[in-house]
Amino acid sequence: MSGYRGKHTAQNRRNAVRWAVGAAVVLALLAGAVFLMRTSRRAADPDRSIGSSSEVLDGVGSTSGSGSSASSEPTHGLDVSASVPEADPPPPYDFSQPAPESEGVDNSYFDDAAFVGDSRTDGFMLYSGIGTGKNLTSNGLSIFRLGSKKALTIGGEKYTLLEALALERYGKVYLSLGVNELGYHNDKGFYDSYCAAIDEIRNLQPEAVIYIQGLIPLNEGQIMAASGNEYLTNEHLRAYNELMRQAAEEKQVVFLDLYNEFADENNELPEGASRDGVHLGKEYCQRWLAYLKTHTVAFDTLYPDGPPVVETPEPEPDPTTVDGSGDG
Repeated sequence: MSGYRGKHTAQNRRNAVRWAVGAAVVLALLAGAVFLMRTSRRAADPDRSIGSSSEVLDGVGSTSGSGSSASSEPTHGLDVSASVPEADPPPPYDFSQPAPESEGVDNSYFDDAAFVGDSRTDGFMLYSGIGTGKNLTSNGLSIFRLGSKKALTIGGEKYTLLEALALERYGKVYLSLGVNELGYHNDKGFYDSYCAAIDEIRNLQPEAVIYIQGLIPLNEGQIMAASGNEYLTNEHLRAYNELMRQAAEEKQVVFLDLYNEFADENNELPEGASRDGVHLGKEYCQRWLAYLKTHTVAFDTLYPDGPPVVETPEPEPDPTTVDGSGDG
């Protein structure tokens, strides 16, 4: 029996040796296959670093070791180097139309604003609750006398409205004139004077947004009862508003359509808005401010390529007929 066990043990040892040799051969073959696969990949991509500390077998990405360079191939099939297309620029501002409604601003928007106008604008500054902005108004002021009438006294010295406007720098200028001019029946003279005034303002304040405020309607019945001034009519006022809109378009400034904001079903100022048919009460001055706060335009929106060329204004015409000064 001992001889049999010896033969059996020897046989087991020979089997173990054969198994070990077979396993070694299989491992060698696998190692060779991996080496060949990596070599073929390096040959296909000469930019891959041979000394990389981490090889990528799934084509997703790798971490480069010392002395190696990161692959410039796109990840997950996406070309990350492709430039993102730029958004289309906004359409140019349409100066032929009134300012569209915009997101509301608070009163601080008017901190750097100048309000140039007659007694209507003066009432607005007093009763609207705006609480800021420069009041450059004069009772009875007309567009014809903007640069000649010494209407303001500042520090004991007399100034025209334009001279006073030049004393500070503003980001916005609101111009509202035209009621006192309704008795001056020369539409061309009115239009030319408005264009000249815009040129003057732009020359003085080249970085300001210029707002031309269309005239708020009148209540003719109240006017006749209060003053009897027959020349103050909504028909002529509407003609002036159209001329002001055309001037705004020609000179590329903002036109504000206040007429349609305040006109009632009879196309005139409601009776409750005014005591004399011209000047607004507190509630309607507040409505005026609410309109201005929701109709603003940024300077860069108006002039994305820079402000318009400042033109040398022509001399203002000298009206030869009564212009109705004193009512506004």
